[in-house]
Amino acid sequence: MSLEVIVSKIRICTLCELHKSRTLAVPGEGSLNANVIFVGEGPGATEDIQGKPFVGSSGKYLDKLLDLISLNRKDVFIVNIVKCRPPDNRAPYLDERNACLPYLKEQIRIINPYIICTLGKTALETLTGITSISKVHGKLINIDNVELFPLYHPAAALYNPNLRSILESDMYKLKNILKSYKKNNQLLKDETTLDSFFHN
Repeated sequence: MSLEVIVSKIRICTLCELHKSRTLAVPGEGSLNANVIFVGEGPGATEDIQGKPFVGSSGKYLDKLLDLISLNRKDVFIVNIVKCRPPDNRAPYLDERNACLPYLKEQIRIINPYIICTLGKTALETLTGITSISKVHGKLINIDNVELFPLYHPAAALYNPNLRSILESDMYKLKNILKSYKKNNQLLKDETTLDSFFHN
């Protein structure tokens, strides 16, 4: 299945109740050759209107974080756990996350990045089962040969300025990890490594 087919399916999806209140679904966007995928929680109000991920205040801060480590949005892939905005920006329910998860899995399989960066607790818990981001942020986690790097959500840092220095420090750690991969060729993209991870 191609990324274009997945996007077309997401835009007309009715698998959960979130489709009833959406303006536009937000499939995600970025480079097909991205080494990093950033996975957030769900679209907000601005994203719901534009149909693009991280274009509101959190997105502007994410752009600054990417710029800190010399990454550009066009060089990464940005997506959310759920593709439609939850009412009042609440956290998506488990059945909503489960309905969207096959889309995310296929997107990850197609992009096949070196690292999946989870943004916030919901993305971390959905992909790993880990419920405490404070214990694992800024640490590389390997699950079935898939590398994950948990980060605080940019929105959390906007609401809690104390998290900004932590998040920015973790971004520099990500930069060093990516440099190491390129220098030492430690990790080659291999689709077979994703299969067991997706079947957890």
